[in-house]
Amino acid sequence: MATNYPKIGIRPTIDGRRRGVRESLEVQTMGMAQRVAKFLEEKLFYPDGSQVECVIADSTIGGVKEAAAAAQKFASENVGVSITVTPCWCYGSETMDMDATIPHAVWGFNGTERPGAVYLAAVLSAYAQKGIPAFGIYGEDVQDSGSEEIPADVQSKLLQFAKSALAAALMKGKSYLSMGSVSMGIAGSIVNEQFFQEYLGMRNEYVDMSEFVRRFEEEIYDQAEFEHALAWVKENCRIGADNNPPELQISDEEKEKQWETCVKMTLIARDLMVGNPKLAELGFEEEANGHNALVGGFQGQRHWTDHFPNGDFMETLLNSSFDWNGRRAPYIVATENDSLNGVTMLFNYLLTNTAQIFADVRTYWSPAAVERVTGYMLEGDAANGLLHLINSGSAALDGTGEQSIDGKPAIKPFWEITDEEADKCIAQTRFRAASQEYFRGGGFSTDYLTKGGMPVTMARLNLVKGLGPVLQLVEGFTVELPEAVHKTLDERTDPTWPTTWFAPKLTNQGSFKSVYDVMNNWGANHGAISYGHIGADLITLASILRIPVSMHNVEESRIFRPRVWSLFGTEDLESADYRACRNFGPMY
Repeated sequence: MATNYPKIGIRPTIDGRRRGVRESLEVQTMGMAQRVAKFLEEKLFYPDGSQVECVIADSTIGGVKEAAAAAQKFASENVGVSITVTPCWCYGSETMDMDATIPHAVWGFNGTERPGAVYLAAVLSAYAQKGIPAFGIYGEDVQDSGSEEIPADVQSKLLQFAKSALAAALMKGKSYLSMGSVSMGIAGSIVNEQFFQEYLGMRNEYVDMSEFVRRFEEEIYDQAEFEHALAWVKENCRIGADNNPPELQISDEEKEKQWETCVKMTLIARDLMVGNPKLAELGFEEEANGHNALVGGFQGQRHWTDHFPNGDFMETLLNSSFDWNGRRAPYIVATENDSLNGVTMLFNYLLTNTAQIFADVRTYWSPAAVERVTGYMLEGDAANGLLHLINSGSAALDGTGEQSIDGKPAIKPFWEITDEEADKCIAQTRFRAASQEYFRGGGFSTDYLTKGGMPVTMARLNLVKGLGPVLQLVEGFTVELPEAVHKTLDERTDPTWPTTWFAPKLTNQGSFKSVYDVMNNWGANHGAISYGHIGADLITLASILRIPVSMHNVEESRIFRPRVWSLFGTEDLESADYRACRNFGPMY
C-alpha cells in the first residue's frame, strides 16, 4: 500500500501593512510557525513509526496572493492538515485557508502588544460564515511579545487537533476491503458505501471468500514465507485444551492440516489488503497490487466457517503488532465483516498507533450477580460492576497487557515494543480448537486474559436511518479478578475466547449513572477497545468528520471541537454537537 503520508501545513499569517508594521513582525511570525512545526514533528508519528512531516509556507501570508501561493505549495506537498499561526492582526478572509476538504486550526498568540486574539476571532468568524469549521487555539495566559514558548495548554490543543486531523487525512483515499459479505445478519456488515465515501473519503472494495480457495489451489502466496510462518507458529503458538465433546473432536492429523490453512489465510488476507510484490515474481501481477485497504473485514460465519477453518487466528495475528516477520504495524481487520466496528478500530488505531481489541460487549455482571455466582464481592475499579468483553476473533495479542510502560501493563506502538514483550504476549495466549458447534469447519480460537489496571477506551460507530453515523465511547479500566472468580464467570460462556474485564468510569449522569446503564445504552453487539483514555481525541476526530457523539464520559475541560460549535449552543453540548454536524454535513 502506498505510504505517501499526508503532511501538516503550517501557515504563518501576518499584518499586510508595509512601511514598518509587517517588517517588524516577520521574524516573530515565522518563528511561531517554525516552533509549531518542530513541536509537532517531535511529538507525532505516522503508522510506520516515522516522524510526522510539517510543511511551512514559503513566506508569511499577508494577503490573498500569498495565501494562494501557500495553497499551491501545500497541494504539491500532499498536505492534509492546515494550522495557521499568528501573533498579530491579519486580514481574515484574505489570509485564511479556503480548502474545505481538510481540517483547519488557528493559533492566535495571546499577547497585548499586537492583537493576535482579534485576528483569531475574526478569521474564525469568517470560517463559520463560509461553512468551513475551524478549531481555535488561544492560550489562557498572556505572553510577552518576545516569548518563544508554546504554553502547555496550547501544546495540548495543538496535539489534540493534529492527531485527530491526521487520522482523518490518513483515511482519505484508502479502502475498506470486504472479504465476503453479510455475516449472520449483523447490521455492521451491511456495508454502507455512502458513509465511507461521504464521511471518510474512502473507497469500498470487495472480494468473495472463494478468492481464498482460488489462492489456496493456485498457490497464490509466497511459499517461502508460508513455510517460515508455519515453522514460527509451531514453535511459538501454544495449543490449549480442546473443549469439544469427544465425538466432535478432530484428529491431530486434521488439526495439522487446519493449521496450514489458517496460516495461508493470514498471508492471503494481508496480500488482499495491501498487496505483495512477491506475487508479481510468481506471475500474479494483478494480485500483487492488493486493494489499498487501510482496514478490512472477514465475513467468516457462516458461509466460510461451516466448511473451512474459522478466521480467528488470521484476525488475531493481523491485528497484532508482530508476527513471524517480527514487529510491524497492525493490519486492522474486523470479525464478521463488521465494517462499523472496523472503522471504530481504525479511528482508535490512527489516534494511538496501537493494536486494537475487537470484542462482543457480551455481559453486564452486577456486584450482586458476581457474589451470587462466585461468593466474591467486587472491589476497586470493579466495585460497581463489570462488562465481560469477549469474542472469538480479532483481539490482538497485544491485548494480553504483557507490554509495559513505567512498570504497568500497556499496549504500545510496535516500534516501542521489545522482542521480550512480544514473546510474553504469545506465551500468555493459548490457541484452542474452535467450538465445532459454532464452527463446523474447525480452526483455532485465541484464548487469553487481559491484565488488569490498564486505562482503556471502548468505542462504537453506529448508523441510524435519517440521522447517519453516531459515535459512542466510554473510558474505563481493565480489571483483574481472582483466578477462581474469573474461571467461574468465563466458563459460563465459551472459555476458548479471549476475555477483557472492563469497568467503565461512572459520572452519575445520563448513560453513566451505572455500569448497567452503559451496557443498556450500547448501540450494537460489538465494541472496539483501545489502550489509553482517548475519548477526547475521538470526540475531536468525530467533529472533524461531522459525526455526533451520543454517549461519552469525558470531562468537559478535555473536549475540543471547532469554535463554531459554540454558536449552536453552550449549555447542552451534546445537542449542539448534533445540530452542528447536521448543519455542516459530511466533509466529502
